[in-house]
Amino acid sequence: MSAVRQPVLTPPRDCSFDPADWAILARHWYPVARVEDVGEKPLAATLLDMALVVYRTGAGIHVARNLCPHRGVPLSHGWVEGEEIVCPYHGLRYAADGRCTQIPAHPELAPSARFTLQVFPVKVRYGLVWTRLDRDADTVVPPFEAWETAGYRQVLPPYVDIGGSAGRQVEGFVDVAHFAWIHHEAFASRENPVVPDYTAALTDYGVHAEYRSDVPNYPKGVEGDAPAGFVWLREFDIHAPFTARLIVHFPNEGKLHILNAASPVSARRTRLFVPIAQNFNFDVPTEDIHAFNAQIFAEDQAIIEIQKPEDLPLDLTAEAHFPADRSSAAYRRYLSKMGLSFRYTA
Repeated sequence: MSAVRQPVLTPPRDCSFDPADWAILARHWYPVARVEDVGEKPLAATLLDMALVVYRTGAGIHVARNLCPHRGVPLSHGWVEGEEIVCPYHGLRYAADGRCTQIPAHPELAPSARFTLQVFPVKVRYGLVWTRLDRDADTVVPPFEAWETAGYRQVLPPYVDIGGSAGRQVEGFVDVAHFAWIHHEAFASRENPVVPDYTAALTDYGVHAEYRSDVPNYPKGVEGDAPAGFVWLREFDIHAPFTARLIVHFPNEGKLHILNAASPVSARRTRLFVPIAQNFNFDVPTEDIHAFNAQIFAEDQAIIEIQKPEDLPLDLTAEAHFPADRSSAAYRRYLSKMGLSFRYTA
């Protein structure tokens, strides 16, 4: 059987992104669901304003446009039978390649190409379902090797929905100057706000930064085993546009790996997925890890949702900067290098 010709990819109706920006962003991979959340019933998701349906068959997990080509009904309201997803309105059935296999009102009719469902590529990585809207792009899923490394514990907290842009969220994640002010109840202190000089450089994938300081990474109230004068190394790698990895180096060769995967629901909404892997604290309850990270996510979310403009200004003259902003300034430069404009109205 020949390959099914897919519908032409265009920005969805009422797209909140500049069309040129949308086309660039559509080339990249983003998570749209946790694997554990994809059950028997189709799951609705949104990426770059595109309504998607995520569903599971015996062959694996699939992602398609959440829109029956016949009369525009969301397929997330339908169900799965065998290897096909079924529209609840007229019972049309779609194979994983998007081909309409049956129109129950006319069982003798071979459905034309007009009934083709738009489908998207899928990668299952780090407990997440990743997809990209541009099927022909040559991009790859950002790496997170610790998730598959022996001797590491893997934890996947619930996702967080943020009323702010993915660019602002990622910049906040790599911002080292906000620890003392936003996370003083979680792990840092307002009595220790000074940011030592650090390095940040553009790479072929985005930005790499290394930050050394005496700010510990233990939750408040938890006594760690860091010796006096211990220097904490935090390595940041931003895989543009909206994924960043942090490695925190603990005493005794302990390492905490965090993947901050900001999935752009729209230009003003973000669904944040954060797989975590660490080679220590195997006896700490998973619920405690979830709670600590939920506290940090909530502290960041409160700031992101009040920032103006909502989009990240890529013109470095649009906002003031100080030396501790080195990583975020590099991030903005890389996004500009990608050709993004991030026009905004606020």
